[in-house]
Amino acid sequence: MALAKINQVTGPAIYVPGDDIDTDRIIPARFMKCVTFDGLGEYLFHDVRFDDQGNKKAHSLNDERFSESSIMLSGKNFGCGSSREHAPQSLYRAGFRAIIAGNFAEIFFGNSINLGIPCVSMEADNRAALAQWIESNAGTEVTVDVDQLQVRAGDLTLSCEMRAGARDSLLNGAWDPLDELLSANQEVDQIAQELAYV
Repeated sequence: MALAKINQVTGPAIYVPGDDIDTDRIIPARFMKCVTFDGLGEYLFHDVRFDDQGNKKAHSLNDERFSESSIMLSGKNFGCGSSREHAPQSLYRAGFRAIIAGNFAEIFFGNSINLGIPCVSMEADNRAALAQWIESNAGTEVTVDVDQLQVRAGDLTLSCEMRAGARDSLLNGAWDPLDELLSANQEVDQIAQELAYV
């Protein structure tokens, strides 16, 4: 099955400030009692968005101006902590298709790329400029250009970085390793038949 080649992602952006945002903040562990990942999006950042009675707190994800956002901007070391796949899955289920941060935790980054979510790293001054632009232009589209390694917003053109292997997999439509394995069924069967212990 051919996967989409992801050259760029365009959509409204939201700024979620903070460094070291860990996977438990992205999706609290008590919401991971699920057979599938369906529905995880509604619990995204739950404990920083709602109080114990379920009332909304002041948080950018509760701001109606950013309700259609599909690109997230954040700080350094995004996705740190435990290696739960549920964190990028909850972002994906909530409609996010690209993430911009200072840098990413290794396993979170890999799990996001495997969902086709580009994760690009950006220097602090560029992130600050983009955050200010997002706040002043809520709902306006931002483009994360994987091919050119740029983020464009209005008159801003900001450089970003992505690991070469991950970038190549997105650009070539080879970002899902399970899809790659399933597309090689015949080769897998042939090798299995040649193995004495199978």
